[in-house]
Amino acid sequence: MYKKIFHSAALFALALAVISVCGCKKAENSGSMPLPVVSAITVVQKDLPWNIEYPAQVAGSLEIQIRAQVGGILQARLYNEGEYVTEGTQLFQIDDKEYKVALDKAKGSLAQAEAEERRTQRTYARMKRLRADNAVSQQDYDNALSAYETAQANVKVAKAGVSDAEINLGYTKVTAPISGIAGKEAQSVGSLISPAGESGFLTTMVQINPLYVNFSMPSRQFEKLSAGFISGQISIGTEEQQDKLAAEQYRRTAAADAPLYVEVLLNNGKIYPEKGKIIFFDSTENTQTSSLAMKAEFANPKNSRALMPGQFVRVRLVGATYKNAILIPSSAVLNTAQGMLAYVIDANDTIVSRPIQAQLQEDMYIVTDGLKAGDRIVSEGLIKVRPGQTVKVQMKPFNAEEPAAPQEQALSQDGRSTALLEEEIEEDEAPDTQALPSAEEAGVPANAAAVQAQSQAPAASAVPVQTPADSAAAPAAASAAVQEAPAADAVSATGK
Repeated sequence: MYKKIFHSAALFALALAVISVCGCKKAENSGSMPLPVVSAITVVQKDLPWNIEYPAQVAGSLEIQIRAQVGGILQARLYNEGEYVTEGTQLFQIDDKEYKVALDKAKGSLAQAEAEERRTQRTYARMKRLRADNAVSQQDYDNALSAYETAQANVKVAKAGVSDAEINLGYTKVTAPISGIAGKEAQSVGSLISPAGESGFLTTMVQINPLYVNFSMPSRQFEKLSAGFISGQISIGTEEQQDKLAAEQYRRTAAADAPLYVEVLLNNGKIYPEKGKIIFFDSTENTQTSSLAMKAEFANPKNSRALMPGQFVRVRLVGATYKNAILIPSSAVLNTAQGMLAYVIDANDTIVSRPIQAQLQEDMYIVTDGLKAGDRIVSEGLIKVRPGQTVKVQMKPFNAEEPAAPQEQALSQDGRSTALLEEEIEEDEAPDTQALPSAEEAGVPANAAAVQAQSQAPAASAVPVQTPADSAAAPAAASAAVQEAPAADAVSATGK
């Protein structure tokens, strides 16, 4: 019996020893777990070009309706729909037979009035001599004078009738009042035209030099950037360009020399070659969209179709610089229901959650509150760490530079780049017959022009593609730049 008790006690002691050893091993293993490794960067402070992008729509500088001024049968359409036509080009012909007859009748009435004028003039001259000799009564003299004056008035009425008939006859030839793109015909040949009704609408025309680009600026961004411009946080242009911010000076400044200008980003990623200038800045806020309307003017000297009225593009305001901006990469920001957060790593390598306020610029955030230059923050994998956690920090370089141009596009099946193919297509496109001179008009024989075209190889396009900004921000230049809100087409940027 004693042996059984001793055997049981020995087994119990052995079990306690095993449990104690296992517990020690577990404690030893838990104490030696490696710290998680996180990638971190140092917050940078530097001047950053503030290139703000907005969605926009292109419009012609003049968009007019072509309407018939007289009625009749539409005999002919004398232009190609959608082509560029110059001012004065005849577009339509309305049947003019009855208007020619009306002109002949008006000329006949004028001839009758002039003959009557000459007759009454002779009578009046005769009565005037007889009245001097008291050979006729005063009443006969007055009647002759009145008849002559009435005849003179009838001549003027007849001349006006001739002018009216000539104007109506001229209206049968419908000409282009401006130079631009003629639209699709609204009335087909053979239709009866009436100037008073809807049938009088014939087509539209759009002037494409210059072009207007309309876009809107969020009022909240406008307020923030206005405050930044006034405080000096945001500057416009170079020191030499500061005097051009005055209202009158800005209006006279060319777009290429303006301290604040506009670029258009085409749908293929290229930048429209001409710079634009803000010519209108709305003085009131749109209460439905909480934004301010703006309009920029772009030259189109060759009447090209790179920009077309109605086209949707993106515009970039260039010229503003954010001074001493606190910059962090977009991957270092965690968006939550309470706002934006950044994970700061303190001196003990512990994660600290820090709420921030920031604005997106390209692939970086400009921090306006919550961080300072030199802070260490987690740059990647924010969802894998927690506040209060001790980590092992792996610092990575962060160069707050503008995004580099992307690599050349992929090659096509024949080995040529997409950019090269696009340029070849543009070279092969036939220009408007009236927009650009032909080889014969330029004094070059057709054969010689063809040989010269074959001998020239198009160069590949290397226009950098800019990444659109996700947040709409207002140009600080325009915010403080508007000293006066012009009622029509004048806006100015002011440095005061």
